[in-house]
Amino acid sequence: MGLQCCFGGTTIQTLKLASIPYRNCSTSSSLRSSAAISRRLTLFKTLSTSLSRNSAHRFPFLIRALSSAAASAQPVVDSTPTASVDYFVKPQWKAAIDFKSILENKSALAENLKNRNSNANLELVIELYENLLQLQKEVEDLRYERNIVANKMKGKVEPTERQRLIEEGKNLKEKLLILEEDLVKLTDALQKEAQCIPNMTHPDVPIGGEDSSIIRKTVGTPREFTFPIKDHVQLGKELDLFDFDAAAEVSGSKFYYLKNEAVLLEMGLINWTLSEVMKKGFVPLTTPEIARSLVVEKCGFQPRGDNTQVYSIEGSDQCLIGTAEIPVGGIHMDSILADSALPLKYVAFSHCFRTEAGAAGAATRGLYRVHQFSKVEMFILCRPEESNTYHQELIEIEEDLFSKLGLHFKTLDMATGDLGAPAYRKYDIEAWMPGLGRYGEISSASNCTDYQSRRLGIRFRPESGMNPGNAKKGKGRNLTPPEFVHTLNATACAVPRMIVCLLENYQQDDGTVVVPEPLRPFMGGIEVISHKLK
Repeated sequence: MGLQCCFGGTTIQTLKLASIPYRNCSTSSSLRSSAAISRRLTLFKTLSTSLSRNSAHRFPFLIRALSSAAASAQPVVDSTPTASVDYFVKPQWKAAIDFKSILENKSALAENLKNRNSNANLELVIELYENLLQLQKEVEDLRYERNIVANKMKGKVEPTERQRLIEEGKNLKEKLLILEEDLVKLTDALQKEAQCIPNMTHPDVPIGGEDSSIIRKTVGTPREFTFPIKDHVQLGKELDLFDFDAAAEVSGSKFYYLKNEAVLLEMGLINWTLSEVMKKGFVPLTTPEIARSLVVEKCGFQPRGDNTQVYSIEGSDQCLIGTAEIPVGGIHMDSILADSALPLKYVAFSHCFRTEAGAAGAATRGLYRVHQFSKVEMFILCRPEESNTYHQELIEIEEDLFSKLGLHFKTLDMATGDLGAPAYRKYDIEAWMPGLGRYGEISSASNCTDYQSRRLGIRFRPESGMNPGNAKKGKGRNLTPPEFVHTLNATACAVPRMIVCLLENYQQDDGTVVVPEPLRPFMGGIEVISHKLK
């Protein structure tokens, strides 16, 4: 079960408590003349126009507007107050996006965006990048000219010639300052657009919407009942396991109290799941449940906007997490890992907070779709060539866990239209829920390749010996360039939906519920959840 993702998305629902303040690009205090202010306004307006999806304005005009000739133009009177200029939002961080690869694989990326129903503007990204290269060259040329002037002044020069060189140097310095500021703006605009491009897609992923997803595996068959089926809400009420009414008064809708054996069932599911996954070599973690908004963004989720599902903390740059994937992904942010340390396997317990905005109907009844819940999440960092193998390992662990609990479920290879921005490939597991009369998602497993690591700055240095270039120079060993790791995540146990499955599938004709055998040692030996004596 993931969160509804940031760009083009699918599965990670997140929540909004209060919107995070934007870091607006206000006018710099370094502008010391009306001409400079005018040029800055021109740049903002040009960028704003060019970033518009429907604009016919093209960036070659921007480059010409920022050229040396334009830099020396006369001030333009503009009635717009400089302090209120706010044409685009400056990115708070930069992703290590491979722009060369984007240029070389334009057709494949365009097809990928189409298949994933992404609204990322590939043409604009390419145009911004090409114009960035052009502007960088212009800056380098000006620096070269300035150095020539500086070198001329080191020798013996006539007073009149020296004065001319001084004036020329001042002019070049002023033009260079303006172009360098414009270069920063263009770089920010490029990052903002490029960060919207989703991951590439595994070639075997089915193309289309959710209905095009392919069943990978089916385990078990639906249980046949000889008595009227109750849903988990009715069972919970009769067995005194939940209190939705009191929670609604205390916290609002889609919150709940667990009571009696339901508490033991939650704890039992968590501890049993942790013990099972740890046998596979995973390191257990509990995580912070508040994360900085930039970490949320780097993991591929969007904490801003009217439709966000992230709970943000007013007056800060922090959010409540919607999944442990976010804080676990941030553990090794901005670091270079040793090759020998890979793979890193974590299994993390946390509470999760999601708005589940827009959901309505029977599928939201009771515990199925709530704002706060407990979850056990698996997370792997590995070498690029190993990520497909570990993706299979994760889904097999999930299938093994749910098989041991006696559930009937199916594993789906999700179609392109259902993939979130970070996912290269995603498997979902849907379990049969008799009370709902349908399958419901209980888990997912995603291979995000290097999408998250390029944003989080997580790399490793391969142990493939000495870099040949350095070897010739007699430098140290193991100096091969670092590479970005691949990251994967998978849900081992989303507690509320597991409780839904267990109550509805293990109900008896007398209204009691049998506890699956694997969980009994983790629930104090309780075998049956019975009615309470009044």
